[in-house]
Amino acid sequence: MAGKRLDVLLVERGLAPTRERAQAHVLAGEVLVNGRPAEKPGTRVPAGAELTLTGSELPYVSRGGLKLEKAIRSFQLDFAGKVVLDVGASTGGFSDCALQNGAARVYAVDVGYGQLAWKLRQDPRVVVLERTNIRHLAPGTLTPPPEIACIDVSFISLTKVVPVVAGLLTGQKEIVALVKPQFEVGKGRVGKGGIVRSPALHQEVLAEIVAEIGKYVTCAGVDYSPIKGTKGNIEYLLYAREGPTVPLPSLAAVVAAAHAELDAARG
Repeated sequence: MAGKRLDVLLVERGLAPTRERAQAHVLAGEVLVNGRPAEKPGTRVPAGAELTLTGSELPYVSRGGLKLEKAIRSFQLDFAGKVVLDVGASTGGFSDCALQNGAARVYAVDVGYGQLAWKLRQDPRVVVLERTNIRHLAPGTLTPPPEIACIDVSFISLTKVVPVVAGLLTGQKEIVALVKPQFEVGKGRVGKGGIVRSPALHQEVLAEIVAEIGKYVTCAGVDYSPIKGTKGNIEYLLYAREGPTVPLPSLAAVVAAAHAELDAARG
């Protein structure tokens, strides 16, 4: 189809500051093309199409909130009244989403400094733990202890983080982790631009993580993130907790669905 990508047009017309923000608006159902809701950021639309942004802002402080939002739907998570551990908090998209879904307290942990949104810094429910390596926190450090953890880390494998996080949690020890293939496959298998495109590698990564994490908690759900990472990598959502084993969806099917939907937005 002739025309330009929808996310590109949104940026060109000043309706979004970046393509990533434009994609988030589309996926949040906030973009109309000639009066009709758009579903995919990569849809080709005529250059003269009428574009309308119905939502004034992303509902969270960063697009990461959209990822946790999908996890909440997919895995039927309940944050109401929970104490949450946000590992790799960065700007705070996961923290914001957790709070908007009723979390009582959030420990926002990140090795960096000065990234967390001011809105969250001012929130009395948020405990800011900057310049903090999650692997250096000992069990019992956090009081009250967190019941559910959200993990979004880079440049390190989840297999090195989840065991530590599980040891910090209490109760059912629920964990929602963002799986980033580019930090799991090893440098030699990362493609141009830092992107891992191979569905076979994605499936391999998921299988290895499920097997390794299963030594500490029970993997109870796998899905794909509704949006790509900032460089264009497809990412996945994994849910784990203590408890009996449950059947997981076909990893091949999850990967295939991710590529079918998100590769259409490549450009």
